[in-house]
Order: sequence, then structure tokens, then C-alpha cells
Amino acid sequence: MELIKQLRDMSGAGMSDCKKALEEADGDVEKAFTILREKGIAKASKRAGRATGQGVVEAYLHTTTPDYPPQVGVLIEVNCETDFVAKSQDFRKLAKELALQVAGFEPRWVTREDVPDEVLVHERNVYQAKAQEEGKPEQIIEKIVEGQVENFLKQNCLMEQAYFREPSHTVQQLIAENISRLQENITVRRFARFNIRES
Repeated sequence: MELIKQLRDMSGAGMSDCKKALEEADGDVEKAFTILREKGIAKASKRAGRATGQGVVEAYLHTTTPDYPPQVGVLIEVNCETDFVAKSQDFRKLAKELALQVAGFEPRWVTREDVPDEVLVHERNVYQAKAQEEGKPEQIIEKIVEGQVENFLKQNCLMEQAYFREPSHTVQQLIAENISRLQENITVRRFARFNIRES
């Protein structure tokens, strides 16, 4: 029972799910937590098509010292299915975490589908020119370019960034875990990041 309670506190999953995961993991709490995570992400994908007409706009202001005005600000709209979940502490905590992610890691788009074609064309051309300049063989230039474009997307798309508190997981996985916990589809609609030092 102690292990089940520990796993429930870690994962937010139900009693029976925790019990099954611990049995599957032979009593190893960390392994059971991983099993619950994987199952939660699988369940979350089934909810992905459901409409999200409720949610919150979360604001975050970053200041380095208490007596100095904020230098960076973020507004982010996070949507869910019902106002009941929108008002919940877990959902508000997720929205705050996402605002912190945007403030610290400066994504430019929510998903890779939001990246304009002309940006991708420009990036490809830059990487290709650099590879040719470095004298890379023609047959591997395409692979190099694709790898660098993929890296560019992971750095600049919020959903694909490493979650700042747990870099082995992406923001998409963080949201999937919350979908599983809250039993509703959750989406990030848009965000804006302001920095007075940027031109």
C-alpha cells in the first residue's frame, strides 16, 4: 500500500492503475512510473481530436531582482474542454509551467506545422551552403541538412522543446501526461513573448 501511495503521489494516476503498474514492474516504483507515463501518453493521443473551447490565458513576468522592473513577459493561451478543468489547480499549474518554458527557451512557434514554408526554405539553403563551403561530400549533404532542420524545429517549436524541469521529456509529453491526469484534451493555441532588449 505504501508503494501504491508513493506512485499515486508521483503520477496522479488512479489506485488500480498504480497497483497494475507496480505488479508489471515487480515493485520497482521508478519503472512503474515509466509504465504509467507511457500508458498515459497513449491514452492522450486518443483524446487529441476533441474540441477545446475553454481554458486560460496565463501571464508571466520575469524580473531578475525584486526592485527592478520585469524585462521579459509572456502571455500564453492554453485550452481544454470544460470550464471545470480550466479552473482546476493542476490545469493552472500546467499553464504557468508553459509560460515559464516560453520565457526561458524562446520558442517561435507552437508546432512545426506553424513554421512558415519560407523560413524552412531559408534554413535549408543556409545549412546547404555551409555544408558545401565545408567541403562535405554531395551524397551526405542532404542528410546533414535534414538533421540540422530537425534540430532547428526542436529548438524553435514549443511542443518539441525539452521540458525545462525534465529535459529527457518534451513539452508535448508534459501536456500528454496532463491530458491523461485531467481526462480532457489540452492544446496550446498561441503565445506571445516580449523582451525589452530585443529590437
